[in-house]
Amino acid sequence: MQLEGIHHITAITGDAPANVEFYVGVLGLRMVKKTVNQDDPTVYHLFYADDLGSPGADLTFFEYPGSPRGRAGAGMAHTVGWRVGSEATLDFWRARFDAEGVACETQPDGSLAFSDREGLRHVLTVYAGSDSRLSASAPDIPAEHALQGFDGVRAYSADPSASAALLTETLGFRAVEAGDPGLNGQAAENAAPGANWVVGGDKRTSYYIYDAPPAEPGQAGAGTVHHVAFATEVDEQDAWQQRVHAVNPHATPVIDRFWFKSIYFREPSGVLFELATMGPGFTADESLEELGQNLTLPPNFEHLRERLAGVLTPLPDPRSERATRA
Repeated sequence: MQLEGIHHITAITGDAPANVEFYVGVLGLRMVKKTVNQDDPTVYHLFYADDLGSPGADLTFFEYPGSPRGRAGAGMAHTVGWRVGSEATLDFWRARFDAEGVACETQPDGSLAFSDREGLRHVLTVYAGSDSRLSASAPDIPAEHALQGFDGVRAYSADPSASAALLTETLGFRAVEAGDPGLNGQAAENAAPGANWVVGGDKRTSYYIYDAPPAEPGQAGAGTVHHVAFATEVDEQDAWQQRVHAVNPHATPVIDRFWFKSIYFREPSGVLFELATMGPGFTADESLEELGQNLTLPPNFEHLRERLAGVLTPLPDPRSERATRA
């Protein structure tokens, strides 16, 4: 069994309409599922991805309206890495961010760093590997400059070596040194052992990097990552649950999220991990053309639809608005 890189990354927002404006409007991602948090169905769970809603490009947000801005600290992921196609694309995004009022900075490794309106940090890095390009079509972003899916994620850990056994022996991560091609130019800011990792199989790979944590403790809130999910084959999920539970008895049973099945557990450095299946996928209840246009609910939540209609905040449609202006 092999994990197929990152499946999705879930973060927190305090303002769903502004979140949609940024990730659909500014970044050009496609809204592929508009639904509710299955652990708290009175609030949104929004999914952005490529045109197909593919694992490997799926950034999701729980909305807690009015949530104060959080702060990433030890035991939390702090940066989402994305792939782009060329140096010219980095130039395109510098100009676009300037026009949109988004501060950005070129990093020593050549990647372009920026944060969303609530402080969640991202980096864009040119990718020349063989993984498929997972891109969304946006009316004001040329196809060659679209984001191409996740490159990896960075987290804070005071002791990265504590996670080594679980990552390698249980999950199949590969420890690498700075300069390894799997890091795509990224490397940990500290020199602690076990700081740089790569995970992937036949379909997709991702980096997972630990940086030394800031002095201040972390605080969950708007602009922070809630969990990182890695992709599994559908028919291997039970075996993964048994493997993880054998070393971490706090791992959850397999939970049916309708569009995928999930297992949750914390790795020793404190980051909340999920193992999520690459199916059935977002077209299980919507056509590909209709993804994200309407509020969709898993069958066991359908009885709440009328109640939720009066609770959930109306969301904008930046793609249509920008198509009109383009």
